[in-house]
Amino acid sequence: MQNIQRAAKTAGIIIIGDEILSGKVQDVNSFYLATELRALGVEVKRISVIPDAIEVIGRETAEFSESYDYVITTGGVGPTHDDVTMKGVALGFGVKLVEHPELLRILSSRYKDLLNEWVLKMAEVPEGSEIIAREDTRFPIVLFKNIFIFPGIPEYLKNKFPLIKERLGSEPFFVKRIYLNAHEAEIAEILNSAVNVSKEVSIGSYPVLGNSEYRIIVTVDSKSKGSLDKILSVLTDRFPKEIVVRIE
Repeated sequence: MQNIQRAAKTAGIIIIGDEILSGKVQDVNSFYLATELRALGVEVKRISVIPDAIEVIGRETAEFSESYDYVITTGGVGPTHDDVTMKGVALGFGVKLVEHPELLRILSSRYKDLLNEWVLKMAEVPEGSEIIAREDTRFPIVLFKNIFIFPGIPEYLKNKFPLIKERLGSEPFFVKRIYLNAHEAEIAEILNSAVNVSKEVSIGSYPVLGNSEYRIIVTVDSKSKGSLDKILSVLTDRFPKEIVVRIE
């Protein structure tokens, strides 16, 4: 169970790739992004996995852009036939694909004699895009409106994500975890009453299997430390002392 907190900046994550939907490749990017965004105080509201289809990419990115403060896409960026994210975003917003001069310079310097029409394809971005880079970046991040466009390779994503952290920063979440040796049914009434104490606090209850020390992790998080402390006090007062393993 979980009640929803709405004070944070919001984000939507779009994972693009037929290989994810077909099970050929396991998605690890959404977990990484959700973890990083939460640490920055940004609340992920939705994660979508979609195919390498221009029309679908266009619809999804336009909808997410309207619905959330930030959108992050991964996948579909490169020189091959299925790398159509840029084209999809351009279609979704009714803009042209244009050659970005800075991307062209980077690609020309990197590929030199190997520069061809497929490599040059990577210099094309939706008109009005900005690029975000540092000197040692092999390929920049493309920012169109509030959409940050990343490659799908996890190592590249992790390497590039720090470039946008300052742009995404929000007030951090304060988080506490209560480890309990109990069944959810034993604490359901306590949690159900606690969620009504403060709308500024999010409470989550997550069963854990195969652990001899504890069977539930209850999370309490909020933008307000005072509100979090209040709920934490309520819960620790109401939980039977013998089921509380530890609080972190």
